[in-house]
Amino acid sequence: MIKRYVMTPGPTPISEEVLQEHARPLMHHRSPEFSRIFVETTTKLKKLFKTENDLFILTSSGTGAMEAAVTNPFSRGDRVLVANTGNFGERFKKMCGRFGLDLIALDYEWGDAVDPEDIRKALDRDPEIKGVMVQFSETSTGVLNNIEAIGNIVKGYKAILIVDAISGLAASDMRTDEWNLDIVIGGSQKALSAPTGAAFITVSPKAWEMIEKSDMPRFYFDLLAARSYAGKTPPQTPWTPGISIIVAINKALDMLIEEGFEKVYQRHRALALATQRAVGKLGLELLVKNEKNRGFSVTSIKIPEGIDGKELTKTMRVKYGVTVAGGQGKLTGKIFRIGHLGYVGMFDVLTAIAALEMSLKDLGYIFEAGAGVAEAQKAFMENNYLNE
Repeated sequence: MIKRYVMTPGPTPISEEVLQEHARPLMHHRSPEFSRIFVETTTKLKKLFKTENDLFILTSSGTGAMEAAVTNPFSRGDRVLVANTGNFGERFKKMCGRFGLDLIALDYEWGDAVDPEDIRKALDRDPEIKGVMVQFSETSTGVLNNIEAIGNIVKGYKAILIVDAISGLAASDMRTDEWNLDIVIGGSQKALSAPTGAAFITVSPKAWEMIEKSDMPRFYFDLLAARSYAGKTPPQTPWTPGISIIVAINKALDMLIEEGFEKVYQRHRALALATQRAVGKLGLELLVKNEKNRGFSVTSIKIPEGIDGKELTKTMRVKYGVTVAGGQGKLTGKIFRIGHLGYVGMFDVLTAIAALEMSLKDLGYIFEAGAGVAEAQKAFMENNYLNE
């Protein structure tokens, strides 16, 4: 028997407590019992997002919230700016094209972060830009963008700022209202450590002004409908929600609140730094060169010369039971990604590094056996988040 570990940037491992909640007998979505849980979950999510803005739970993957963020505020032909640092920046670009928006793209090398001043310059050049879209944590590369700086810039223009925080939410500190973020989206299957199938979206007053004027066709992801039903007594969703998923999310949020958000961020930082130090000790190169731009959700590592990237991830999964992610888009076969977010601890990282070492050895890579594991242990002993 091989024990299985999921060390991807989503979906992430789920605790037994959350799984037990997910397995509760189904209740009706208009019942008082579910209404109470729905209101509790929404309130807790607002605390996590650090916002007083409206927040809605959508039954979809994070991509559904991305689509809602594109279709609700704009009308066909509106000009938008996408700051693209990876595969999910590309997804924003594809959506904008599909829905008939006039796209301006700021394309960066995958592994580089957005320069906030580039956004300021673009807005100064073109006052017709109505929206700026950017990833908080770009899951395909591991880059963490400076959303606080970008928010302070965009607030001075008529454009709204849309932030994909799907993999960054709860792994890194994010302050929706303080940073002037107009629309922020998240997902259940990342650092929240809840089942897949739910997404979250916040909406500022500035964004509502645009939504109320939009003529973009939409139905299932209509935020005006979501707002109308949220205003009922008790609050509801316009369509049948993922009842069991929301029940599980409510429990997952309780666990994060009990741990304390600051300690949650410290934990993710410690896991990320240990992973990054370990792979460096093995002679592997990180995709994100600038340390200050490395996020705490996922570490992206370049495949060493002479090693087949697909064979590496397959060996880790099949032979050693550790699932990591490969590269996406133009990085397919060029990098692999170790996720360290959600219900993950020190010994999960040590197991993943051990599996990486054994897989590299199997594929003929030359290194000092045990060096990565020892370095990760050293990093944890120097930065033991359990005692902070």
